[in-house]
Amino acid sequence: MVLAVFALLAAPALAQNNLARLALAEERRAAYNALARSLLKELIEINTTESSGSVTAAAEAMAAHLRAAGYRADDIRILGANDRKKNLVARLRGTGQMRPVLILGHLDVVEARRSDWSTDPFKLVEKDGYLYGRGVVDMKSGDAIMTAAMIRLRRENFRPPRDIILALTADEESGDANGVSWLLKNHRELLDAQFVINHDGTSILADHGQPQYYELDETEKVYADYQLIATDPGGHSSLPRPDNAIYTLTAALDRLAQYEFPFELNAVTRRYYEALLRLESADKQADIRAILHTPPEREALARLMKDPLEYAITHTTCTPTRLDAGHANNALPQRAVAIINCRILPGHGAEEVRQDIIRAANDRRLTINFVADDGTVLPAAPQKYTRPAGKPDESVLAPLRTLVHAYWPGLRIVPSMAVGASDAIFTEAAGLPTYTVTGIMIDRDDDRSHGRDERLPVRSFERGSEFFYDYLQLIAAPDSAARSKPSR
Repeated sequence: MVLAVFALLAAPALAQNNLARLALAEERRAAYNALARSLLKELIEINTTESSGSVTAAAEAMAAHLRAAGYRADDIRILGANDRKKNLVARLRGTGQMRPVLILGHLDVVEARRSDWSTDPFKLVEKDGYLYGRGVVDMKSGDAIMTAAMIRLRRENFRPPRDIILALTADEESGDANGVSWLLKNHRELLDAQFVINHDGTSILADHGQPQYYELDETEKVYADYQLIATDPGGHSSLPRPDNAIYTLTAALDRLAQYEFPFELNAVTRRYYEALLRLESADKQADIRAILHTPPEREALARLMKDPLEYAITHTTCTPTRLDAGHANNALPQRAVAIINCRILPGHGAEEVRQDIIRAANDRRLTINFVADDGTVLPAAPQKYTRPAGKPDESVLAPLRTLVHAYWPGLRIVPSMAVGASDAIFTEAAGLPTYTVTGIMIDRDDDRSHGRDERLPVRSFERGSEFFYDYLQLIAAPDSAARSKPSR
């Protein structure tokens, strides 16, 4: 009886304590999101394009925040191939009982012209529930989220069994000084880890704001550029000829546009479609079953391949991205050049695809070269690394299951192949298992990365920030009292 009375008397006090704890947690969550948002603003407003920007400036800006949070000088390194392309590597020290985890992102962004955008691409603008700015999706949001998590963990005196290494790097998008490649060649010890969490992606695919599934990339396509050149003696433009260099090149591009690489499923994409069978409408389920047959059913394949994403998942793709021709308005062109960008399915080589392009272009007057990552033009392609497919380590997957269920109850984790390419090509080749894990959600019809008016929903950024902070604790301190409670 005494115990019961005590419990009744204590209940209001317990309730008040719980409310106080919830209020404190909400205050911390809001402060953390504000920190991430301020870092994103700072990063967006530092130009890190290849033509006129400085990755070094962005690296130094994030390093300054880490130092202010209490990181020791010897745990922050800024180094790289040249003065504009320096990388940030920072380390949160753990107890050393387990091998480190490396969290990875790139600071460079693709070019953006103010005249193309409705807002200034190098100003963070909030409008109608979205954040606008070059890199807000690819991938300064991830850089801000990772840096904010490292700052918060340091302020909370988080000391997990393993070190957490943050690497923010140069030239993932373009340029001749890829930061991950340079660091692995020159300072491998700074990046050595049990596994790598790459934040270069949007993991939750949505349809009109409703999450459909969580994509866990287990492999990715290979990036390759090719140069097509048509030449001609030229002459006076008053005497036009149907075989001038521009006509020769554009005719070849028309033939390439009609060329289709074969439909192909690999171990990962087959499991991807098998997982979708539980999620899609009855009609789409029937089409998926039909394309899983060998050979696939033609009509079902035609229906599914109308979706550009489904097409990219099952085909090598090549598309022209740049043109340069002529030397005067009143002269026939003596030279016309196109750049073809290809994303190659795993298991196929860059030279194999160059030969495919030669056959598809079907014109011996053309010169078709390979363009290396540093811009060097080669008459043939060297072997490019293909990221091997493999099921994720349980130490990566188990915490992911826990948090995906907590943040998006009922959402399925689907094995996936990234249709783009990332710096995982270098870490995987160096023997560092790499997984793309983020909390960022984006609509399948509103991915504006690399495009005009790049944008990300404000709520997606905030939830992605909270998710990654929780996930980082789980993978750094599995079964450990060092962890804080999830921010949710």
